Amino acid sequence: MADELTVTRNDEASRYEIHVGDELGGFLEFEPAGDRVELPHTEIDPAFTGKGLGSKLAGEALSDLARRGDTVIPSCPFVAHYLGEHDVEGLSVEWPEGAGEPS
Repeated sequence: MADELTVTRNDEASRYEIHVGDELGGFLEFEPAGDRVELPHTEIDPAFTGKGLGSKLAGEALSDLARRGDTVIPSCPFVAHYLGEHDVEGLSVEWPEGAGEPS
């Protein structure tokens, strides 16, 4: 993929967005609640599936949330799976009720 990938936080839409060049490739929604942020949904445009956009988006969004000092509630299965396979320095995670930390 030759187009540049950029991840930005769109507070107005309550989501992180990944762009492929000038085109929106996907987003990760967030719902702030005090010092916690729930991550309920991630979506990648079908035209870009299988190219690693979801992992890049999750990694950069989670790193940004860690820098902000937020506690993350990963209710999105993709984000929960990502966290089961990757360490994010400084990130505090509160697993949703009934969903234990992935092994």
